[in-house]
Amino acid sequence: MTVQEQLQQAMLANDAETIRACVMQLHPVDLADDCRDMPPSAVLSLLSFLDEAARATTFSELPAEAQQPLAALMTDEQLGELLTSLAPDVRTDLFKGVEEGRRDGLLRYLSHEQTHELKRLASYPEGTAGALMTPQLVAVPFTSSVNEVLEILQHHSDEAETIYRVYAVDESGRLVGTISLRTLILARPSSSLADYLTGDVNSVEVSTLQEDVAKMIARYDLLALPVVEQDGRLVGIVTFDDAMDVAQEETTEDMHKGMSIGKLEGSVRTARPLELYRKRVGWLVLLVFANIFAGAGIAHYEATIEAYIALVFFLPLLVDSSGNAGAQAATLMVRGMATGDIHARDWLRMLGREVAVALALGLTMAVCIWLIGTLRAGSEIATVVAISMVLVVLVGSVIGMLLPLLLNRLGLDPATASAPLVTSIADIAGVVLYFALATAMLGLPV
Repeated sequence: MTVQEQLQQAMLANDAETIRACVMQLHPVDLADDCRDMPPSAVLSLLSFLDEAARATTFSELPAEAQQPLAALMTDEQLGELLTSLAPDVRTDLFKGVEEGRRDGLLRYLSHEQTHELKRLASYPEGTAGALMTPQLVAVPFTSSVNEVLEILQHHSDEAETIYRVYAVDESGRLVGTISLRTLILARPSSSLADYLTGDVNSVEVSTLQEDVAKMIARYDLLALPVVEQDGRLVGIVTFDDAMDVAQEETTEDMHKGMSIGKLEGSVRTARPLELYRKRVGWLVLLVFANIFAGAGIAHYEATIEAYIALVFFLPLLVDSSGNAGAQAATLMVRGMATGDIHARDWLRMLGREVAVALALGLTMAVCIWLIGTLRAGSEIATVVAISMVLVVLVGSVIGMLLPLLLNRLGLDPATASAPLVTSIADIAGVVLYFALATAMLGLPV
């Protein structure tokens, strides 16, 4: 029987001793994961079996949408004691979610230093490096000796988020260089720190967007990225694990946008049906009205359809091909822009390449459809369908490639160029192109 199963049985039997033994055995991440399906009151009861440090660590591992209900159930004393044990960034996020009328009462449980730190971190806008960073780092005067820095590490390593890189500052607190722990250990103790510093330091300002911070950490393979004020003063670091969380959040948001779903407050696991409905209904209704134009195109060429009813057989195939080609192109563009691989200035080169690829795809698909069309409706209709296939794939691909760039130029999120949106636009274009070409090639009146 696993520890999790023992914990479940102990909770059903209200066996306090077994519960305490189980929660002490579980890693905080695993315990937090087990708490996801429990009501807040049960989670709060489990946390009470942990010591102060373990309780804070486990609480930190809970998703944000689970932390706030727990905080609401706690007394001011319980929440205040928890706040003192949390890391500064987690403490700030939790405090900002507490009702305003309760905040002043909680501040009395924090030290003067913690209160000042919390207010400073809370002042940075959400989604920026300042809101994401932690002030727990090792900063030393650049005039120190190697031995002095090692002594500082021995006394303050417990307070730092990471000690694998030490940051050197001048008398005003401005970042002047860094040194790795490896270099520090191998350096001569009596030598000056300045002799070993790396002066060309990658850093970001507090106002830098968090997605840009995550990209920089990934680009330069950093364990932590220093955050500075406009005047260069070092105020914190963003660690790679926080950057991973941001990257996951941004990827999830882009995927939701890519399917015309609004941003969820929390996870899809915990989202209520009403919230899922509200996040999905807007775009779906809008796209319904957009697709009316496709119906109008069909109605406009009603005479063509009546003269050659076989054209209708190939309509879904052509329309789907146009939408699918556009969705593929849009997905490649949106992802390329998100990773920084594609920029707006690349549009002409990308357009030329996309046209070449789309023509090759269209011709390949046209050969296949011409054979089917000849057997189904004769060579005349098959030729119309084959040429239409080349055109609709070309137009759909170009729409899918250009729309993300256009949205980006207008200051909108390129991820909005979603598969449903691109597909709807490509569908309309495909219908009009198909019947217009058929009307012209078959000698019918417009």
